[in-house]
Amino acid sequence: MTPQDDEVDRLVAAWRIERPDLDVEPLQVLSRVSRLAKHLDRARRAAFAEHDLEPWEFDVLTALRRAGKPYELSPGALLRATLVTSGTMTNRIDRLAQAGLVRRRPDPEDRRGVLVSLTDTGVAGVDAAFADLLRRERDLLSGLQPADQRSLAALLRLLLAPFDSPQ
Repeated sequence: MTPQDDEVDRLVAAWRIERPDLDVEPLQVLSRVSRLAKHLDRARRAAFAEHDLEPWEFDVLTALRRAGKPYELSPGALLRATLVTSGTMTNRIDRLAQAGLVRRRPDPEDRRGVLVSLTDTGVAGVDAAFADLLRRERDLLSGLQPADQRSLAALLRLLLAPFDSPQ
């Protein structure tokens, strides 16, 4: 063990002693990814809470914000962007509308449809929460140089590609 060893190094070393018959090398990467995910989840929840948002609210608001002006999508497009059921999305839109963060309006292209758009309050809130989230995420990555961050991003992209491809 060296002074820069981390908790994963210690658990891998213990498993190598206890189960020398197993290849525990995947733990070197995936246990660290799992631990980092926990830190990221805490940082995200803190950023959202500071702006009185739940993670699901942030998801819906950022989907609308990324759509560009007029920050408007159909409920179906929001479903695809957030991967929830239609009943869940209806409930979420209702709650966001009650909070004054979004509004519904009839879809001029489809008399049966509606469009959901961010209010000015919604834009300001999601912009502030997103800026805070990025600051916290930069802090999580501060131990890596920019080139190392790009290399890590490329490696993670390769690792995730099979999971993200359409089935």
